[in-house]
Amino acid sequence: MSVTEASAISTVSATSQTRPRIVVAGAGPAAQALVRQLTRTPFAGAITVLSNRDDAPEELLELAALPQVSLRFGQPASFIDAAERRVTTADGLEFSYDQLVIATGSTPALAPIEGAGRCLSYSTIDDAIRLGEAVKDVTRVLGRRPLGILVGNGTAAGQAEAVLRARGVRPVRTTLRPSAVVPTLAGSALPAAGIVFDDGSSMSGDLVVLAEERVSRDALARTAGLAIAPQGGITVGPDYRTSVPGIWAVGDAAAYDGIRLGLLVAAGSAAGVCAAALLEASLSEPLAQAA
Repeated sequence: MSVTEASAISTVSATSQTRPRIVVAGAGPAAQALVRQLTRTPFAGAITVLSNRDDAPEELLELAALPQVSLRFGQPASFIDAAERRVTTADGLEFSYDQLVIATGSTPALAPIEGAGRCLSYSTIDDAIRLGEAVKDVTRVLGRRPLGILVGNGTAAGQAEAVLRARGVRPVRTTLRPSAVVPTLAGSALPAAGIVFDDGSSMSGDLVVLAEERVSRDALARTAGLAIAPQGGITVGPDYRTSVPGIWAVGDAAAYDGIRLGLLVAAGSAAGVCAAALLEASLSEPLAQAA
């Protein structure tokens, strides 16, 4: 090896150890909002996003094209070594980090209802705008205020009802879970005509909104011994720090005061606060050794 080659390798090694690294576990809306926010700050390090998706939807391709961002498709994080500041994927790839953000989202607590794809859904505050726009479209098609059916009995259902009422819809709310969603007749512009229950009874309406309980995906956090809320979700503070230094959590994977974060704050707002705190931490904390 020549002196020039040795010098080049030494320079690359030094750069990799002095350049701060943020790893984001997850690639959903909360992760996307955070990464975009980080690229708008003076953060000069590298951002690696570990996605559990094998496909590459447009929003993730746009994310991968951002400066400083490396997006790994089909590489969900499966284990965290908090002492060494290293995360391992399901395929055994290892990524060292200076700051790790868990944004693994949530999953429905119950099995899907037959025909659920015909319904509108509400699971986080960010769904409010989409739900409101959908109601506006249905109202335009019908030429009148639609009759809405709301399924759910938790916080999400309460928020969904408030959105519907703000749009002039007085929903019929049921806490009894239906067995299926009734499709509309062929040619109708509306996707659902109502719901049917196990006993054969039914409810008819112009739109159906599902706002059922969801469970935070916090299994990754448990591998690092992070504090978990009693009802699930990674316990975070106001700046989205977890109980372990160097690890943060945003989106539905997190919980604040025991409540799923997606029901408390919009992804964009959380991204702004977390990005600012991450930037401050990256500038003040010593860097981990490169793997």
